[in-house]
Amino acid sequence: MRGTLATGTVVLVILGIGNHLWWLAAVVLLYLYATHGRGSPGTAPPGTTPPAGSGAPPDSYRAYRERRDRQARWERRYRRERPHETRQERGGSTK
Repeated sequence: MRGTLATGTVVLVILGIGNHLWWLAAVVLLYLYATHGRGSPGTAPPGTTPPAGSGAPPDSYRAYRERRDRQARWERRYRRERPHETRQERGGSTK
């Protein structure tokens, strides 16, 4: 969608060199994309609605903590399995 929008805008701007109505069309195209093309921020995609009765958003603090803890586990595992690479990144001695 973005590529099509960018291409259409460039074409309209190039055509606008001779006729200023094309410039206006490019501005209208960008305005319509900004207001309607990206979806409204208050609506969730279908199928991602939270369970009935829960006031928590789908991406809650608990989900954030789970992602953060998972990332920390992966980083600890990487440092444990590849001590040479992590030592170089920290600026330690190389053997």
